[in-house]
Amino acid sequence: MTNYQVQVDPAVFNPIYLPYIDDKTPTQIFFGGASSGKSVFYAQRCVLDLMKGGRNYLIAREVARTIRGSVAMEIQKVIAAWGVEKLFTVNKTDSTITCENGYQAVFVGLDDVQKLKSITPEKGVFTDAWCEEATEMAAASIGQILKRQRGGDPSVVKRLMLSFNPILQTHWIYVTYFKPIHWANEQSIYVSPEILILKTTYKDNKFLTEQDVSRLENEKDKYLYNVYTLGLWGQLGHTVFTNWRVADLTTMRDQFTNLRQGLDFGFSSDPAASSQSHFDKMRKQIYIFKELYECGLTNDKLAVELKRMYGHWDIKEVEVDGKPQLVEVCLGTDLIVADSAEPKSIEELRGYGVDVVGARKGKDSVEFGIQWLQQHELIVDQSCINMRNELQLCRYKEDAGGNPLKTIVDRDNHLIDQLRYSYEEDMLDSSWSVGPMSKR
Repeated sequence: MTNYQVQVDPAVFNPIYLPYIDDKTPTQIFFGGASSGKSVFYAQRCVLDLMKGGRNYLIAREVARTIRGSVAMEIQKVIAAWGVEKLFTVNKTDSTITCENGYQAVFVGLDDVQKLKSITPEKGVFTDAWCEEATEMAAASIGQILKRQRGGDPSVVKRLMLSFNPILQTHWIYVTYFKPIHWANEQSIYVSPEILILKTTYKDNKFLTEQDVSRLENEKDKYLYNVYTLGLWGQLGHTVFTNWRVADLTTMRDQFTNLRQGLDFGFSSDPAASSQSHFDKMRKQIYIFKELYECGLTNDKLAVELKRMYGHWDIKEVEVDGKPQLVEVCLGTDLIVADSAEPKSIEELRGYGVDVVGARKGKDSVEFGIQWLQQHELIVDQSCINMRNELQLCRYKEDAGGNPLKTIVDRDNHLIDQLRYSYEEDMLDSSWSVGPMSKR
């Protein structure tokens, strides 16, 4: 099979990344602000390496279902933009992109343990491991990724690549890679024989529109401005939730019977968000073990996902083209309490066989719901990455003097909102406080 001598016009790259097209430093960390072009560059380099041959990519995110709309799409965009579609085969079923010369990019979610353990490229070994949104991952997950890079030609340098926005200084990535080198917030690069760290921001991306730039430059929230505009490691002020922890709930799920489900609607920029949890009322513990967090779901597709998560299924005989066939049929779902601001969507979901009602909300219901959740221990399954992120980042608004107000920052709290909806009945029955909402 042919490996290709590739020449690409440098103009298609952001100049800051050009020196790293052939960089073979074993650990490479490209991080920084939103829209800095770091993931696009990794995608460009992946396509180049596959065409040149000799390198296979294992590309991971914490949750498998998030790959198709993110990094896999970025690589396909590069292939299309460069006009080399004829050289590549995209197999969505196997989550692979294969070059004509046999070298591959293979996509995997760290929640798909069996696939991760058995995964190998068709030709050679994985030389490159790219962890996108690496702050979603646990340190142990990176270890699992590195195990997939064993073997092969010892003269070929294997690379671990991380890309992410810098969230919080308490994160294990900061503690592991940045703290030992005394990384300074104003620093933009660190290079050693073993590790390359590059920080970029929107100012390094020449392909942004004026609207893109304006949105980032006019961010009012101090934390979000520091992280997503300036690319600085974040430091939170007045955190809302300190009553939560992460655990592996896999072996406990069969014991969860007192279930609650919520739903916050979203579509383009905001995700549809839903979770399932178990309520241990006596111990005042809430176990959160399933989540949905996805943009672009029309109500028919959202119904499919909700039935997959919360449906009760049975095998029934139905007639297809005049012949009896056994098919799996959804008999209904667990009750879901959804945002009542979208009654049309609620009715559509009911029409698709989803058991859903609108939340009653009411005056001061947000503050009351937050206070009620604060009175309980929240145990979050390690697979529920988005819930973990929201609980970690949720914080109170501040006045001009930096003092906390009683209201929270209303941003990136979709799963927290739906968690409040799902426990409305329990809040009304609570003995510790009287809520603002009335019974149905």
